[in-house]
Formats: sequence, C-alpha cells, structure tokens
Amino acid sequence: MWHPDLPYWEFALRGVVVYFFLLALLRLTGKRQVGQLSPFDLVLLLLLSNAVQNSMNGGDDSLTGGLVSALALVLVNWCVGFVTARSRTAETWVEGRPQILVHNGVLFEDVMANAQLSRHELNAALRQGGCATLAEVRLAVLENNGAISVLKREQG
Repeated sequence: MWHPDLPYWEFALRGVVVYFFLLALLRLTGKRQVGQLSPFDLVLLLLLSNAVQNSMNGGDDSLTGGLVSALALVLVNWCVGFVTARSRTAETWVEGRPQILVHNGVLFEDVMANAQLSRHELNAALRQGGCATLAEVRLAVLENNGAISVLKREQG
C-alpha cells in the first residue's frame, strides 16, 4: 500500500507529461467542447481520464504513487495558472482568444466552422441574448470559456 513500484519522480514526470498532452489535445478540439459539455463531451472526458490513468501510474496501485501523481497534477495546474496570469503569449496558447461570430448582422461562417459551432447553437445563444434574428445582433462573440456573448443593436 505504501511502497510504490516506481521512483517518486517518475510519478510526477508521468503526471506532468499527461497533463500537457491533455491540455494540448483539449485546446485543439476547440472552445465549444470545453465550455459547453454535452453528454457526449462528458463521456469523452471520463473515458480520457480512464485511458491515461495507467500512463500516469505505470501500473502501480500504491497509495503513495497516487498521492504523488495527484500532487504533481495540482502543482503543474497551479504553475500553468501562474504563467498564464503573467504572460499574454501563454494565456493565448492555453486559453485562446475570443472570436467574433456575428458583427452588425453579418455572420462569419468560417469562424463558425472552425469552432465547430452549429447554426442551432448560435441561434439559441442569440435568443438568450434577446435577438430573434441576425439583423438584431451588433456583436456575437465566442468567448474563451465556450460561452457566446451577444450585444444587441441599438434600436433607433
């Protein structure tokens, strides 16, 4: 229970490698998947966690190995947060940048396609923002967290 099969540093290294691999993988899949978890996305994240478990613990089931891995993950997550708070480049790489979906009633189809965002999802967000049609939208932005912010045109 207390005696791991691997050296402590290897648990930490394995955890850090898996953390950055999953960070890059999830970043490449786009904002929508991370910001708005559908049942499919939740299942995928649960399966990912199970898939990488053995790569992190190297087949070791000791309590100490699990604690070292958990500590390494929390520490690397803290470090990523620390770096992204101080570096615009790191922030852009980890979190991305907001993307304009609609500007003055004009829909940017290429941005929608790159974000893997359906017209139905956009229309739902526009309705939540108080807009029934694209013509009513001054600005719709896909935020870093996957949410869509909508600013209505001034009525005049």
